Amino acid sequence: MSNGDIFIGEVIGTAILILFGAGVCAAVTLRHSKARASGWVVIAFGWGFGVLAGAYTAAPLSGGQLNPAVTIGIAVDTGKWGKVWIYLLGQIVGAMLGAVLAYLVYLAQFQANVHREGTAEGSADGPVATLGIFSTIPEIRNPVANLITEIIATMALVLPILAFGLTKGLGESGVTVLIVSLLVVGIGLSLGGPTGYAINPARDLGPRIMHTFLPIPNKGTSDWGYAWIPVVGPLIGGALAGLVYNVAF
Repeated sequence: MSNGDIFIGEVIGTAILILFGAGVCAAVTLRHSKARASGWVVIAFGWGFGVLAGAYTAAPLSGGQLNPAVTIGIAVDTGKWGKVWIYLLGQIVGAMLGAVLAYLVYLAQFQANVHREGTAEGSADGPVATLGIFSTIPEIRNPVANLITEIIATMALVLPILAFGLTKGLGESGVTVLIVSLLVVGIGLSLGGPTGYAINPARDLGPRIMHTFLPIPNKGTSDWGYAWIPVVGPLIGGALAGLVYNVAF
């Protein structure tokens, strides 16, 4: 794969991933959305389908890694670091692009995120915080606990992805991408409660950057004080998964 193919593939694939993921979060969160308040299960499946669509689209160009933690895990296992920076750059750019696309899809709903006349301050008809549409927010803010959660959840993603390569025929048949998307759904349902399961530094950082700059009414804070955890935690988790796989398998 050429450097250009890798970059374009990761940009397109990650943009699709974030479009689906941020899109389902917007659908569940924002007023005047037909899916409002439809719940965590809907969010988990929306992100899983985002992985499915993004990875299948990017696979012919870049292999569809779409996640710096996966890229780091593969590099730790194989010792091949030469193209890592291209993957990471494409993933960050794609995540930012996907966040903008999700914003445009729900533009009218974002613009309606204002306080309505005649409603009480803090009522259900008031503005909603929007950071959770783009990036993760912990339910209990405890940096150590939050970091541990992200490390373990990311290992639960990357280690199986590496192990899937041992099953003959999965890659050729294309079933691997489907299985990974279901794995992401499972991680969301089982491990996503404490932090919102970033498990992907690009998925959290790129949209958080765009949340900072997009003209969203009453958008609230972008919470940069927490932003290092969904970046560092998944990177550690991906590296540990690559190390464990290299030693154990």
